[in-house]
Amino acid sequence: MYSLALLTKSCLHTSARILKKAPQNMKGKRASDQRWIARQLNDPFVKAAHDQNYRCRSAFKLIEIDDKYKILKPGYSVIDCGAAPGAWSQVAVQRVNSAGANSEVPIGFVVGVDLLRLTPLDGAHFLSFSDVTDQSIQTQLQELLPSAQADVILSDMAPNASGFRELDHERLVTICLSVADLVERVLRPGGSLICKYWDGALAHHVQSRLASTFCEVRTVKPKSCRKESAEVYFLARFFKKNPKQIHF
Repeated sequence: MYSLALLTKSCLHTSARILKKAPQNMKGKRASDQRWIARQLNDPFVKAAHDQNYRCRSAFKLIEIDDKYKILKPGYSVIDCGAAPGAWSQVAVQRVNSAGANSEVPIGFVVGVDLLRLTPLDGAHFLSFSDVTDQSIQTQLQELLPSAQADVILSDMAPNASGFRELDHERLVTICLSVADLVERVLRPGGSLICKYWDGALAHHVQSRLASTFCEVRTVKPKSCRKESAEVYFLARFFKKNPKQIHF
């Protein structure tokens, strides 16, 4: 297993000794596009994702969280909400052994859901062009999951940026609350959730909702998150199943 601690040290060392790359052929591109390209060229986690064959740099966010809190274990069933392009699913497949790469530990199950098309991944079942907040999709998830329950729910979902920070924050809070609905429907007692949010005035609504159904809720910001980003993650553990919960 690739060590994130070693990766981070290596990335910081590399970025410190290599001059920043200057983007080429930028004529005609918008200033925002130019900034994005320049940032990608000089991001050590982008390079590491390419070297380690992850679909995008966000894989290292999940790796860092799981290295510390150990929520993904062989044999576990995982739902990856907003899975595209599939980097978190790649990490989940490796850690729950859903591709059966290790014959000495239990085989898990990973299902990813996204509104976009998902490129197939060995060890994962993908539901493309699907809305995880839709009750029919949630029913489909229950039918796919062993014992109709998940051990872990992951959400790296975010709305398309509107350019208005408060509006985007409000929309992501709504998404997080929809994930909380999914949790109450399919997560097994004792299960865990990782859910991205953008820090802001309404974040406490999500935290209060999660605190009502989990024994432990904390916020984490992996080192692989960009410093200028407002993104943070709720890590909720030890789900308390409400026996009076109504299932659709």
